[in-house]
Amino acid sequence: MPLGRQLAVPRWGSSRGYAVVDIEATGRSPWRHRVVEVAVVLLDEQLRPEGEFSTLLDPLGPVGPTHVHRIAQEDVVGAPRFREVAPHLLERLTGRVLVGHHVSCDQAFLAREFARIGIVLPPVPLLCTMRLARGHLAGAGGYGLAACVEAAGLGWYPAHTALGDARATADLLRHCVRTLHCPPADWAEPLRAAAEVPWPRLNRPVPRPRPGLPALIRREAAFGPWPQGGEHPALVLTALDGE
Repeated sequence: MPLGRQLAVPRWGSSRGYAVVDIEATGRSPWRHRVVEVAVVLLDEQLRPEGEFSTLLDPLGPVGPTHVHRIAQEDVVGAPRFREVAPHLLERLTGRVLVGHHVSCDQAFLAREFARIGIVLPPVPLLCTMRLARGHLAGAGGYGLAACVEAAGLGWYPAHTALGDARATADLLRHCVRTLHCPPADWAEPLRAAAEVPWPRLNRPVPRPRPGLPALIRREAAFGPWPQGGEHPALVLTALDGE
């Protein structure tokens, strides 16, 4: 069944807030490489958690730098393709400010993946925690996510996993807000603008027949934060039958 699509403006207040995104990819170029893992952490207007979505993806080719993202080729066997999770992603992104650490990079990969299936992502308000951190984490040894998380005293997290990075970015956002004494209410205009953006919607496709294989594969470590220097929990792959 082909993916059906239509434009829809979300109802005021129906899905307002922030979508903290992170992707792991097979390389650095959105044009030449593919997303191999995606995560979205949803926050309401007061930065309270509302839900999570994460899965490994079948990139239809080599997984790329395993030494960086620690995804082996066998890990994506049976994982969904991007087009199969695209409707779920759109449902979660619609009406929200897009947040990320160097968010323009995550946005570029997502936009290119959607473009491959004929969907043009609309321009939405962006919020970059790297930019926020630059002016308010003077003691950071750098402004990559790991350095910012350490400077903020947020503890260990499973770096270079999409869900771990998205959770850490959400925590860093909350830390920056507290440091700036700038409540989310001060960001009312981006929230209002995001809620009014017309987003495409996709009908959920009939899954490819793959008996016994999971719909989603989540990769995560036991919930942290964990202290620096200690033994860290191993990553676990969890097969999810639903959303």
